[in-house]
Amino acid sequence: MRYLAPSRDAVDPQVFRRMPLAAWRDHAALLEGRDWPGIEALNRYWPAAARERFVAQTPALLADGLHYEQRIAEHGEIATRTGNWHDLLNALVWLRHGALKRTLNARQVTEIAHMGPKVRSRAQYALTHFDEAGVIVWLRDEALLTLWDAHDWHGLFWRHRHAWLDGTIRVELFGHALLELALDPTRLPVGKALAFHLDEGRDTPSALAHCATAIAHGHLLRDPLELRPLPLSGIPGWHPDNVDEAFHLGAACYQPRRTGRSYPPIHALTG
Repeated sequence: MRYLAPSRDAVDPQVFRRMPLAAWRDHAALLEGRDWPGIEALNRYWPAAARERFVAQTPALLADGLHYEQRIAEHGEIATRTGNWHDLLNALVWLRHGALKRTLNARQVTEIAHMGPKVRSRAQYALTHFDEAGVIVWLRDEALLTLWDAHDWHGLFWRHRHAWLDGTIRVELFGHALLELALDPTRLPVGKALAFHLDEGRDTPSALAHCATAIAHGHLLRDPLELRPLPLSGIPGWHPDNVDEAFHLGAACYQPRRTGRSYPPIHALTG
């Protein structure tokens, strides 16, 4: 069943104070105001050097015949529906993670040139899955990867709960569809994650830059099977019920690993 986000006036304000939406408090005026922000209000948040701009998705705009990704690459125009949570949250990700968004766009346009606008390659599926539901995870203790590989959710989120609190595991949510799901507190969203080993002293901006470079060079997101499921509701502070062990023994978002399913080795951050 297709997900329908709650109307703006029906959203429980508490969702903006709980992760993942709590991480976007710098855009609280756009998210929590009574009225929908207009296109020009969004564009005021761009840095001066940015070539992209949000433009209203109108019949006249779509009549140019360009694919959504081609329009961004050729004209810097990001088609955006007003009064729409999905597009508003996509805009916020552009404003925060512009370099990574540009990397995905460049890869998509390259694939469109090979495949045409109506057929998708495996790489395009991977790029789209990550754009919509992507999560970047950095681990200092690779032993935790064994639990993740086995879908041992009780071990990953309960027995090693401290790892999520002391920085042994760090998470950066990228997918705007995950942010949209978070508007409904009854949802238990599952991200599609890329996992990296994080050395001491590496800060988040440099780690994100490495991720963008690896994607740009085609080392990552060549196939959707590269992406690992990560039930976000298990992370401390991301769902009120996960303070109890019972949640980690039976939450609907905790699915067993499919027979034969395997995941790629953890990616190293270099340079």
